[in-house]
Amino acid sequence: MSQSPKGSPKDIEAPLPGADLLAPFAGQTDDAWIAVIRKMDETYAELVAQQVALEQKNAELEEAQTFIAGLMSSMTDVLIACDPAGRIEQVNLAAERAFQRPPGDLERRHLRELIAAESPTTFDDLRATIERRARLSDRELLFATPAGPLPVSVNGAVRFDSRGRAVGMVLVGRPIGELRQAYSDLAAAHERLKQTQKQLVHSEKMASLGRLVAGVAHELNNPISFVYGNAHTLKRYGARLTTYLDAVHRGVSGPALAKLQAELKIDTTLANIAGTLDGMLEGAERVRDIVADLRHFSSERREAWEAFDLAPLVRSALEWVVKAQRPTIETQFDLGDGLVVVGHPGHIHQVLMNLVQNALDAMEGQPVQRLDITGRAGEAVTLTLRDTGPGIAPDIASRIFDPFFTTKAVGKGTGLGLSISYGIVQEHSGTLEAANHPEGGAVMTLTLPAGSAANGD
Repeated sequence: MSQSPKGSPKDIEAPLPGADLLAPFAGQTDDAWIAVIRKMDETYAELVAQQVALEQKNAELEEAQTFIAGLMSSMTDVLIACDPAGRIEQVNLAAERAFQRPPGDLERRHLRELIAAESPTTFDDLRATIERRARLSDRELLFATPAGPLPVSVNGAVRFDSRGRAVGMVLVGRPIGELRQAYSDLAAAHERLKQTQKQLVHSEKMASLGRLVAGVAHELNNPISFVYGNAHTLKRYGARLTTYLDAVHRGVSGPALAKLQAELKIDTTLANIAGTLDGMLEGAERVRDIVADLRHFSSERREAWEAFDLAPLVRSALEWVVKAQRPTIETQFDLGDGLVVVGHPGHIHQVLMNLVQNALDAMEGQPVQRLDITGRAGEAVTLTLRDTGPGIAPDIASRIFDPFFTTKAVGKGTGLGLSISYGIVQEHSGTLEAANHPEGGAVMTLTLPAGSAANGD
């Protein structure tokens, strides 16, 4: 029997691929092969899941990179990112445009090359600040560009890696020309706002003056009418007496003179002259007092502050506003004694007129129009005015003393009445509060230091 040559394939038992992995399962049943296949399926499934997760992370990374790239390209401010030595690693589109360089040309250049020699802030200043791990804030920097020096206002910060190590710095600069223009626009807008505010304050003052003049005109009308009427009466009396005296001078006497005396009612005239003159004098004095009050109220001097009774001012403010508008309202007073405060009567009178005017405006169109005014004295003098209007809506309760805030229709109010009144009361070390009454309507509460307390007695 012939033998195969030594080393022939028949004598070489080469191991099958993967035989070492399958050795533990040798001699076992088909279950072992099934277990192997399942294990391979699990491994393959894990590889597929990892591949899907990796692709998802890559997609998220690309999306983040696209977002950051879009964000940087949309920035109008110059953005430059450097390494600790100052070599530029990345810039945005605004920087490329500012330095008139093509994309990628600025990378790997040194930041020192971009800074003009005459720059107020140098590269060494930037590096020293960053080395101290301090932030740059509104530092003026002069970039050297092909179009000439470009002044910018720079803000900057240190960049850190995931381990907290400083890996560079980021600079963001805005051209100072744009900032100056923005500041100029802001200043112009602020000036326009100030002018508008002055106009509105003037309008509110004129509105208050209008109410004051209307009330004063009505107040002056009575004594002036009285003086005017009595002056006409005296003129008639003078004509009668002149006619009678002329007859006496002509020598008329006896029955003829007596008849003329009766016809001219000389006796009645003489009896009424004194009363007529007293009436004229009383009317003139009333006019004098009203004018004196007006001069007193209009004084702006701090020395004009004095102790005064609040009750007459309340009645005066109500009469002047009501007589100017002639509304059909019911008024109830409950003013106690000793409502003495110290301050400027004219300014407090303006506050009271504003409060009365607001109450009348609130009650316009209401079926019941009543204004209750209550005053009490203690350590402080408290005055409350309650109207029967709709009250104060909760959403505006915190804003009614704000300047220019009003719920009135356009042209009906400037929104400064309560704001000005609030300021006046604060100047008098008092308070002005607004609330709703449990039975309806709004309640304005004015509190002022009592006269004795204000004088330090």
